[in-house]
Amino acid sequence: MYGEEAASRLLLGTALYPSPQVMSDAIRAAKSSIVTVSLRREQARGRTGARFLDLIRALPVRLLPNTAGCRTAKEAITTAEMARELLDTDWIKLEVIANDDTLQPDLFGLVEAAEELNKRGFKVFPYMTEDLSVAERLVAAGCKVLMPWGSPIGTGRGLSNPHALRTLRAYFPDLPLVIDAGIGAPSHAAAAMEMGYDAVLLNTAVARAHDPVRMAAAFAAAIESGRAAYEAGLIEPSDRAKPSTPVAGTPFFDLDAPKPGRSRQ
Repeated sequence: MYGEEAASRLLLGTALYPSPQVMSDAIRAAKSSIVTVSLRREQARGRTGARFLDLIRALPVRLLPNTAGCRTAKEAITTAEMARELLDTDWIKLEVIANDDTLQPDLFGLVEAAEELNKRGFKVFPYMTEDLSVAERLVAAGCKVLMPWGSPIGTGRGLSNPHALRTLRAYFPDLPLVIDAGIGAPSHAAAAMEMGYDAVLLNTAVARAHDPVRMAAAFAAAIESGRAAYEAGLIEPSDRAKPSTPVAGTPFFDLDAPKPGRSRQ
């Protein structure tokens, strides 16, 4: 992504964990090399936030700050500039939220912010819906990665619109695409990878699990198997049954034939 190769196709968020140690252990279990950080949340924590960032920096991961909580393009641009100064990175996960209930992106504000941030030298990872027209505008604005949602943040519903996600993948065959949000189970992540998506970003499904560390490891395994299945070549679904054993050449037995050692009367 943006000319850099990640060691893992599983990106993790850093919110909602029961403790910093559990978060750290989960990141290691997931073998994630990129984690997202909400600058606004850590600023609100004050000194606790500073300690949190120190813990994250001690892990072998790259930070992807995000603009979570921003409602306008102007807010998102300001937050991105602060993140670049504080965390010394030009990577930014761009979020501009339109609706508090669905946390759906404000697609107009998203494109506006993406255009400006790209002009300012940021490497933008836009959180978006699966809308193809918005994807085209974001690419035209300079984005070299797209992050469509699977379903609304935190719902755990998985891939709500698989047809549109497949269309997006087919339309941008060479662009890194990351499923972001709505993933609730390892099977959801595997399904995304089987479609040919390059990575999955999730948070709640791991952080709120009964055992976040084991769940992180489960997601890591699912993503590896899903990617392997995609690369191996999945068979096309069919509406008709197709026997795995061909009918031609199959022996047919005469049920009335005499059994060995017996003769017909």
